[in-house]
Amino acid sequence: MNINLAYGRSGLAITLLERQIEVLEPQFVNGLADELRAIQEALRSPIGTAPLVELVKPGDTVVIVHTDITRATPNDRILPVILHELESAGIYRGDICLLNGLGTHRPQTQNELRLMLGDQIVDNYRCIQHDCFDEANLLSLDGSPPGNSVRINRAYLEADVRILTGFIEPHFFAGFSGGPKAIVPSLAGGECVFTNHGYEMISHPNASWGITEGNPIWEEMRDIALRTKPTFLVNVALNASREISGVFAGEMLKAHDQGCAFVKETAMVRVDEPYDIVITTNSGYPLDQNLYQSVKGMSAACQIVRQGGAIIIAAACEDGLPDHGCYAELLLQGGSPQGVLDMVSQPGFRAQDQWQVQIQAQIQLHAQVLVYSDGLTDEQIRDALLLPCGDIEQSVEKLRVNYGSQARICILPEGPQTIPYLR
Repeated sequence: MNINLAYGRSGLAITLLERQIEVLEPQFVNGLADELRAIQEALRSPIGTAPLVELVKPGDTVVIVHTDITRATPNDRILPVILHELESAGIYRGDICLLNGLGTHRPQTQNELRLMLGDQIVDNYRCIQHDCFDEANLLSLDGSPPGNSVRINRAYLEADVRILTGFIEPHFFAGFSGGPKAIVPSLAGGECVFTNHGYEMISHPNASWGITEGNPIWEEMRDIALRTKPTFLVNVALNASREISGVFAGEMLKAHDQGCAFVKETAMVRVDEPYDIVITTNSGYPLDQNLYQSVKGMSAACQIVRQGGAIIIAAACEDGLPDHGCYAELLLQGGSPQGVLDMVSQPGFRAQDQWQVQIQAQIQLHAQVLVYSDGLTDEQIRDALLLPCGDIEQSVEKLRVNYGSQARICILPEGPQTIPYLR
């Protein structure tokens, strides 16, 4: 059996003996015939609110929030349409700001911004990047609970018009991406992110793929986002070819709800029983740039691997573990999956990236995880408490010896673009 895995920028072909293997992929939805026109129509006939041009007036200051380089949002195809609508409504170009919603991630280089947004936008508009630790550029929201300060990006809160953009896919602890995630964690202060992604929140049984209502992480994101009074949302759905398959624009919650329902129909797949071995990816570039991000692919596989089974993830990791953030440091400090959980569960413990190491540790207590990556050394993989995999085909055959000739194997070629769940 020949399978092409979504890996890095060019994919990875593997060949496996065709025994007890099932391949799960998202239902393919054709890309829209005319993306520009579809986005334009969504702006003019939105969900739950007036057309965008009726929500702005000359003299308004406008901030447009976009996702960073770790997300597959086609910013360079969405943003020009929004900008054209705004300027057709009399908004002066100098009154528009493009805001990179980094959350706790590193800032983009100038070349990365041009890759994400296009030269025309970078050369002609004010483009800034959120810094969750920059005290001068964070403002407190009125009515924040005592001891639980909520601070949001100053440029966003001070704008007259606030437009959120992004794309919707199932998310491993927020239910779905898009919607209110453009505010928390994207524009929040570090302390707000640490609270929202804290140990108890991540441990909640509803903090999982495809769940919003009843998920404390998403519900807090929603409540904070609503308090910031966003003007308009533009979210898209993408197919495996990164083509836009749906546009959902309008009032934040109503548009996001419709987008989530659309994505759930195509991306979530029910299976009857768990597998012994699950081979997965992190959906290729830009999503598999580092091992930190690739925990999502591990989590997708964990939904259907049996206790004591094995997960093999192929992630290019051209950005390494990465070197920035605290992900690698926390794994070293914990020393083992159980050590990591013991550490992050201590009362008062708060650290950047603790949510990612917590989820990774929970996965590893359920199944062993092997990593195939051209961007990481075996030593780096071991330091991340994982097992190096130099050859996927050979690793599968060795695992078949351990689990028996009838071992059931599942392949998720698109990684977390497909979210399987047990019946």
